[in-house]
Amino acid sequence: MISIEQIRAARGLLGWSQTDLAEAAGRSLPTIKRLERESDDGPAVSEDVRDAVRGALEKAGVEFIPENGGGAGVRMKKRKR
Repeated sequence: MISIEQIRAARGLLGWSQTDLAEAAGRSLPTIKRLERESDDGPAVSEDVRDAVRGALEKAGVEFIPENGGGAGVRMKKRKR
């Protein structure tokens, strides 16, 4: 599962606002705001929303780096020539 920090970082890489992400993911702006406000109290949105957000960010060229001892992160996918 991707973290809220990864989602925010991915938006930053793309220069996207929360509105841009909402449009790309086909979700409402309040839903994206709820997602980015999640806490340790539990998920504020469904896995379906997380999947849509991840899909939209990956389609835009973001690659999510899993936690593997070096820390989770994001980067832009290498462009094919």
